[in-house]
Amino acid sequence: MRGSSEAPSSRVERWLAGVARAGRTVLQHSGEIAILLRDIVVALVGLRVSPRSILRQMYVMGVQSIPIVVLTAVLAGIVTSQQGGYQFTGAIPLYVLGSIVTESVVLEMGPVLTAIVLVGRVGARITAELGTMKVSEQIDAFYSVGRDPVSILAAPRVVAGIVVVPVLVAIANLVGILAGMISAQLTVGLGPNSFLYGARLYWQSWDLFYSLTKALVFGFTIPVVAIHMGLRTEGGAEGVGKTTTQAVMFMTLAVLIMDALFPPLLLD
Repeated sequence: MRGSSEAPSSRVERWLAGVARAGRTVLQHSGEIAILLRDIVVALVGLRVSPRSILRQMYVMGVQSIPIVVLTAVLAGIVTSQQGGYQFTGAIPLYVLGSIVTESVVLEMGPVLTAIVLVGRVGARITAELGTMKVSEQIDAFYSVGRDPVSILAAPRVVAGIVVVPVLVAIANLVGILAGMISAQLTVGLGPNSFLYGARLYWQSWDLFYSLTKALVFGFTIPVVAIHMGLRTEGGAEGVGKTTTQAVMFMTLAVLIMDALFPPLLLD
């Protein structure tokens, strides 16, 4: 009887201990990210960030990501158009498909899918690079010679992300709409003029602002989380792999959570 009476209390204690550990971990990550952001701002304000480093990161994060972003946008536009056309009935004018494709791509598919692609291509790469430098003591070497790794490694990547992700999302939006328009003509016989008429019918300028604002936030969040996780890597090659996996998970969750917060904040 004593064992059965103590079991519930021990389970409650373990649950509370788990909650406490999770809360402590969240606070620790939040504090470290806040310190990282402070150091990045100080480096930028102090003009200690090399423009050449920013341009190099813009090329790596932006130009080299264009092929996969374009491919993802093409598939998103085709799938949206095909599914929209499949669900249409004779009671709905076919030109409305142009609005469905345009609004879906601009408001949701373009920015979110581009961010998810960049999480895997850019975020994981940043975490693995900085994690490898951390476990091989290259980060400590910067400090030993009086150089700031934040201004050399972190700030250029954050600035590059803020600049290039909105551009990539704009490209994804345009490509996705064009792919959806071509798919609509091939699958349901909706011509370009009718497609564009439907797209203009429900279009609002705010939609583009909404899409690029999403891109700006994602472009800031992905490199910040990746850099934070990379700089706290421990445990050699195994630690790099573990931290990179965790970083991808955190970045993906952050993108999806922020995506869920955007409609009540900017569309209501």
